[in-house]
Amino acid sequence: MEGTVAETLQVQCCIAGGGPAGMMLGYLLGRAGVKTLVLEKHADFLRDFRGDTVHPSTLMIMQELGLIEDFLRLPHSEIRAFSVQIGATCLKVADFARISAPYRFVALMPQWDFLNFLAEKGRRFPALQVKMSAQITSLIETEGRVTGVQVATSDDSLEVRANLVVGCDGRGSTVRAASGLVVQDLGSPIDVLWFHLSKRAGDPEQVLGRLAADTMIVTIDRTDYWQCAFVIGKGGIESIQAKGLEAFKAAVAHGARFLSDRVDELKSFDDIKLLSVSVDRLMTWSKPGLLCIGDAAHAMSPVGGVGINLAIQDAVATANLLAVKLKAGTLRDGDLDAVRERRLFPAKVIQGLQVAVHNRVLKPVVSGAEHPLKVPWPLKVLDGNAWLRRWPAQFLGMGVRPEHVQSPDSP
Repeated sequence: MEGTVAETLQVQCCIAGGGPAGMMLGYLLGRAGVKTLVLEKHADFLRDFRGDTVHPSTLMIMQELGLIEDFLRLPHSEIRAFSVQIGATCLKVADFARISAPYRFVALMPQWDFLNFLAEKGRRFPALQVKMSAQITSLIETEGRVTGVQVATSDDSLEVRANLVVGCDGRGSTVRAASGLVVQDLGSPIDVLWFHLSKRAGDPEQVLGRLAADTMIVTIDRTDYWQCAFVIGKGGIESIQAKGLEAFKAAVAHGARFLSDRVDELKSFDDIKLLSVSVDRLMTWSKPGLLCIGDAAHAMSPVGGVGINLAIQDAVATANLLAVKLKAGTLRDGDLDAVRERRLFPAKVIQGLQVAVHNRVLKPVVSGAEHPLKVPWPLKVLDGNAWLRRWPAQFLGMGVRPEHVQSPDSP
């Protein structure tokens, strides 16, 4: 049945995507009194195997917004230090106890809880509307300027006119694709298979990375289960499936031996989700009437678990730079590039490190070639010096250029 055009909405800012960047930006703009509409294509936020690590930089932002006490009442677990295992050697590499931050841990929380929390708290702002089951189908352009979006909803179509459209719709961004903005692909030699296995009494403490000569597994403690990531070569999912589920379970048991007594919980490949890893960024993040942030501007690898937090930092910077002008109606197209100027350096640093880890650590592991497994000397130094372990934790926890909330809280 063909949908009908229900209405045309006029807002100051239309945000594409209800992920971390979109919901945080929507919250901040609604808080500042900017008439804002967030469009999320799904009916809810319930998506598994998304970024669930809430780093100290994000916890600081929640504190600055006066939300931290309620936020930490949500079910979560905490990482206060972590180790990696290389072969049979376990090394302590990061300790959040000494970092400079108000909250010295990483909170592990399902992303749907985080997004539902922001949506619920945002309901107190009359200027903010979040519309679910709303898929952007195209951009509206007038004389070379983006002036809105066409939207398909569950039972009709909608036209949204906006002073600014912000693409926050992730690495597969519809807005980015429609914009014509040029993407620089930095390449990735890996993909990741995500799955759950139960947690049992006697399991080891938090060891995030387990590296063997031919296997890399990440195990994240989710209190009552392990969220696991199995690193494979780019495009290698068909080879994995061709070898069969039993071979995959054997590889998991080999890479993380403590899981060997429960790999049979994987009943089929339906229990295993593929994340196609890409690392890229836009050459320019904006054009007249349009801005992209978060993964839509710079797709991140899961290495370090920093993607959600970098996206939230982008949202805070965007609100800091643009909210007052948006509300006053004085925003100019030339103002948009200030966001890229502010956030490009952190994105480049993190992506550069991720690409280095991909090529120097993970690519040899997934290549299938024989290579010696050695413990890098910097990890030996970190393992032997508790004071030094604050620095990787500081970098992971707070990032390169942490943002503070400066956008107004309008009555």
